[in-house]
Amino acid sequence: MSFLSCICISGHHGFSKSSMDQARLLRGIGLEGDVHSGVTVQHRSRVKADPAQPNLRQVHLLHFELIQQLQAEGFNVLPGSMGENLTTVGIDLLGLPPGTLLNIGAEAQLCITGLRNPCKQLDDYQPGLMAAVLERDADGSLVRKAGVMAVVEKGGLIRLADEIVISLPDAQDGPQQKLMPV
Repeated sequence: MSFLSCICISGHHGFSKSSMDQARLLRGIGLEGDVHSGVTVQHRSRVKADPAQPNLRQVHLLHFELIQQLQAEGFNVLPGSMGENLTTVGIDLLGLPPGTLLNIGAEAQLCITGLRNPCKQLDDYQPGLMAAVLERDADGSLVRKAGVMAVVEKGGLIRLADEIVISLPDAQDGPQQKLMPV
């Protein structure tokens, strides 16, 4: 079973986010009260480049299994400390194609848009953390392990331990594509 293990929100630009027992997802916006919510991009570097671009990074999801791996490597990380909004258990987030729908609880639905592109803020938080969430695959391609980004397709209340049901894109739409940074 796949489920939501942590919900984190911050009302100001910073790095880590505070955990909540529940939160409301707003369709086409993001998590109510989170600084990265909005129809247009809210991440400062992207606003600087083009403030009118659509916000494909409304919600940042990270798999708890990565947090456990980083803790085993000696990093002091907890859910929310790397800026993610939702921490999942039991989902290979990085293996999902773009367009995957995540149904959370009774009402809410997210659509995966792409990978989080790890940034220097990880090293500002803890030296070496950025390198720990990057690796190379057998082909030498860069693998970004710092989670995925999503937009809110259906709003609704989400709670800790809500079940997450995955719906992959329709195979009739063509072959599944690999996630790219957004």
